[in-house]
Amino acid sequence: QVQLVESGGGLVQAGGSLRLSCAASVRTFSRYALGWFRQAPGKEREFVAGINWTGTSSYYADSVKGRFSISRDNAKTTVYLQMNSLKPEDTAVYYCAAAGDLQDIVVVIRPDYWGQGTQVTVSS
Repeated sequence: QVQLVESGGGLVQAGGSLRLSCAASVRTFSRYALGWFRQAPGKEREFVAGINWTGTSSYYADSVKGRFSISRDNAKTTVYLQMNSLKPEDTAVYYCAAAGDLQDIVVVIRPDYWGQGTQVTVSS
């Protein structure tokens, strides 16, 4: 069983930055692909960013490319999402997720584990 706990959300003005963290309680952390997803009110959950087991490959939704950056620290069993140049349309609950298969992060939304989510609100 993998437990994922997000932190770092909050309220920020448009153009600002936030860094989300997701700590995992699992010894085999390096065997999981990781990702960030978000869900705005009235909308479906959508993929934001994903990263492979070693952290050598990362993937992004077109809407966040060039603004967001995903990274992982396997020694700290933590995945991060650096969010810059935030826009009001980035407002959502952000969830981290873990999957044994990278495709379940970057191709289909079918991870093995979800975090509880953290609210990000961007004011205009």
